[in-house]
Amino acid sequence: MPRVTIEELLRSGAHFGHLTSRWNPKMASYIFMERNGIHIIDLKQTQAMLDQAADAAGRFASRGKKILFVGTKKQAQEVVRTEAQRSGMPYVTDRWLGGMLTNFQTIRRSIRRMETIQRQEADGTLAQLKKKERLMRRRARQKLERVLSGISEMNRLPGAIFVVDVRREHIAVSEARKLNIPIIALADTNCDPDLVDFPIAANDDAVKSIALFTRVIADAVLEGSRAGEIEREAARVEAETRKAEAKQIAEERAAEKAAEKAKAVEIAAIPTATPEAAPTEGTPLEEPTAEQTEA
Repeated sequence: MPRVTIEELLRSGAHFGHLTSRWNPKMASYIFMERNGIHIIDLKQTQAMLDQAADAAGRFASRGKKILFVGTKKQAQEVVRTEAQRSGMPYVTDRWLGGMLTNFQTIRRSIRRMETIQRQEADGTLAQLKKKERLMRRRARQKLERVLSGISEMNRLPGAIFVVDVRREHIAVSEARKLNIPIIALADTNCDPDLVDFPIAANDDAVKSIALFTRVIADAVLEGSRAGEIEREAARVEAETRKAEAKQIAEERAAEKAAEKAKAVEIAAIPTATPEAAPTEGTPLEEPTAEQTEA
């Protein structure tokens, strides 16, 4: 069963593409028709592509991987932030810093600096500094929080990224491609779908359209995360059961060996009767006594 219906896609305005003069020929197979100088996207293909993208997001999440939500255009910022927080995933909504993926260690140092300033402000260390130094650090913290707060808990590179606008987020797409990170993205009629592993042909400008697709991807991530937790818990329980069974078998074998050893010790402790020596040739026999003769 499809995750969204054609009616929902129509109500969100997902079928509206860009002007025919601004289209990318690689999107021709996803265009249904042209009306009033605007391309209309084939929503049946969009529906199928969304299901494939959502399934992929669920698979990545079930393996314990993080999916980075990226949407810096004004109409996408609040939606992307809300859905990413709901699904417990990192996000970038203010500005994509060059090297956020390819130079991740430097970004991590900036995050650690932001966390250091936050701790200083919390424990009162910042209040002991001079006014100018205090203001400078607070401004630095605000700037870092605005750009990096969404990825502050991302300790390693994400397993995939979800992008709202391929053209606007071309730096993010380029970095992900260099690192072979799978890309799930909304691809409007002015985009190149070949740059994306899981493109979704749809309107990437309307707020309702962005909200619909982002919500579906976030729901898929939540479902995958829960499924992965259940699988990992089942695997943990099974491993513990096997470990307990192996331990029990080892204890039983040890007990059997101990019993066999104790039995062998008991047998060795029993004295054995020595047989009388038989007379050999050349040995003189004792002569019978007088008493034996009379008898």
